[in-house]
Amino acid sequence: MNVRQVIPRDAIPSVDDPSFTDTYDGPDDDEVISLTVGDETRAYPIRYLHYHEIVNDSVAGVPVAVTWCPLCGSAVVYDRRVDGQALEFGVSGKLADDDLVMYDRETESEWKQSLGECIAGELEGNSLSVLPAAMTTWHAFSDATPDGLVMRPPGGASEAAGDGDDPEPIDYDLEPYEQYFEMDGFGLGAHRGTGGRDWDGALDGIEPKSVVLGLEFDGESVGVPLTVVDDAGGVVTLDVGEESVVVFATDAGIHAFSNPALEFDPVGDRRTFHADGTDWNGATGTAADGRSLQRVPARRLFAFAWRDDHGTDAFYLG
Repeated sequence: MNVRQVIPRDAIPSVDDPSFTDTYDGPDDDEVISLTVGDETRAYPIRYLHYHEIVNDSVAGVPVAVTWCPLCGSAVVYDRRVDGQALEFGVSGKLADDDLVMYDRETESEWKQSLGECIAGELEGNSLSVLPAAMTTWHAFSDATPDGLVMRPPGGASEAAGDGDDPEPIDYDLEPYEQYFEMDGFGLGAHRGTGGRDWDGALDGIEPKSVVLGLEFDGESVGVPLTVVDDAGGVVTLDVGEESVVVFATDAGIHAFSNPALEFDPVGDRRTFHADGTDWNGATGTAADGRSLQRVPARRLFAFAWRDDHGTDAFYLG
């Protein structure tokens, strides 16, 4: 693991006191991280997270860290308690390979965002617990949860708003990683135009920035590429450790739920799947007859970042 300082600490400011509303001014197809804890559901727009990367929040009494690494396309929500202590996370300005390194303000220990593992400092060796969350569209979120709330634009200044290392005023109408997401290259060098990393092609048909849903149960880690689920008709079922999981590829992202021994057939609209005599929404896990599937903890990230963390053999290829 190559850890290096890239920008000053907190040049990208975390959001430590988020506020919420029931309306969003962005386009319907804007991506958000959706989180439900208890009876509270909140959306955190990626448009804002580009400039902040971490939101320290408390949802239904649970302290959470909503985290986003643009270079890795990595969206993960963590319970930010370690040994009963709630930590507050900031952006260290370092990258581990090309992944965000967070630090906690209580001990200044450093944490790899995509893994949730402490890699340096007093808490080294500890891990954060992943919470069930999803990356979806604002339209899908608001349609499924009309009573859900969305984070307001935090404002301020961020290094991501300019070309240098110093924070500049944020304009959320701009998308600082738009070109990066469209190019073939990956990693900081590709983003900055200084040369990207090599992808050795060991994963047939999987590009480095293919979207992967990372699942971990009972010590087993499996990354499920969106393209593989698409090729299977939009749904795959697999066992990870002792957990049976169903993964849906939908027009609102890739989603995973605990599978109660059902066989799902795609209807063909990239949204609906049929099983046990009823139709199920693949993005929400809800059925037309009122039943619902339980969303499982998962990481959404690019294939290269999953391979950095777990190696080539940790992919589900069908």
